[in-house]
Amino acid sequence: MDKHFSFELLKTDATSMARLGVVHTPHGDIQTPCYMPVGTQATVKAMTPEDVKACGAQIILSNTYHLHLRPGEELVREAGGLHRFMHWDRPILTDSGGFQVFSLAALRKITEEGAAFRSHIDGSRHLFSPETVMGIENALGADIIMQLDVCSAYPCDRKTAEEAMRRSLRWAQRCKRAHARPEEQALFGIVQGAFEADLRRESARSLAEMDFPGYGIGGLSVGEPKEQMYDLLEQTTPELPADRPRYLMGVGSPDCLIEGTLRGVDMFDCVLATRIARNGTVFTPNGRMVLRNARYTHDFDPIDPECDCYTCRNYSRAYLRHLFKAEEILGAHLCSVHNLRFLLRLMERVREAVAKGTLWALRDEFYARYDMSRTF
Repeated sequence: MDKHFSFELLKTDATSMARLGVVHTPHGDIQTPCYMPVGTQATVKAMTPEDVKACGAQIILSNTYHLHLRPGEELVREAGGLHRFMHWDRPILTDSGGFQVFSLAALRKITEEGAAFRSHIDGSRHLFSPETVMGIENALGADIIMQLDVCSAYPCDRKTAEEAMRRSLRWAQRCKRAHARPEEQALFGIVQGAFEADLRRESARSLAEMDFPGYGIGGLSVGEPKEQMYDLLEQTTPELPADRPRYLMGVGSPDCLIEGTLRGVDMFDCVLATRIARNGTVFTPNGRMVLRNARYTHDFDPIDPECDCYTCRNYSRAYLRHLFKAEEILGAHLCSVHNLRFLLRLMERVREAVAKGTLWALRDEFYARYDMSRTF
């Protein structure tokens, strides 16, 4: 592992797989377990970098697929790299774009060479191979970059799952060979294997032998029951090296952050927080609140009296409802501020609980209040 990137394991919980650690990167340290806000197109939607920092974000995520199509990695390189281009001086992780290509379905074809696809923007043809993706991610210049992998749909037959897993392993080797900036960017391998526990264990062991600086766990939260995802995590994380960070890709609801931490995950990301915020839905300790509902017309309380975010310190539910009914963009901004702070504050509490050995108690406290089955 190079001098610019390392993972420091501070503590492992005695009664679960939870870990406390620090990821050291060229643009600063990341206390783990952590949640990463998603800035797909070099911006966290409706937020300035200063807003995101104020919410407590240590690292954000951007997407190779979207940035390759628009504005293009060469323009970002010309600007001085992604950090300078988007005015963010803390760590950045770029996903390889594999999941986005996978989700195109009718617009792409996957072969051993790579994934050929048509742009969802203008229909232009592109090829994502391990080599071209490494070139794009090297040009973007994020601190952590991801290999190109093959994601399987849910449900998935075993033959398809195994083919995708083995191709992802071959692509991992090709990505490692093609990675041109290993001293500046940490390349993570990605565990695949769909919903077959033995395939996931094999994938994790094979990637561990390749000695990546960190490991993603991909292909989960794509429609399967949460209990199945949790079981697969329990089967996967013990196979990964204890001295490297583990990143559960695309997962970030409040309950999953706690459950994933209990199963040995160090890093999470998800678009959920900002996506639902733009529709006027916010997280609270009791579940999701839909501010468009008429019941909040004359409600002058903050979203959450316990929350320390800018929105809760200054605005009422009635005002936020008014913004959405009037189609004012400030509503999306203020709710995004709250939702990001909610998740980032939750992870602060999770880290404190791991340090004190009280994570199970925090889990019990969370579920005693949080109703995942309804909105209100």
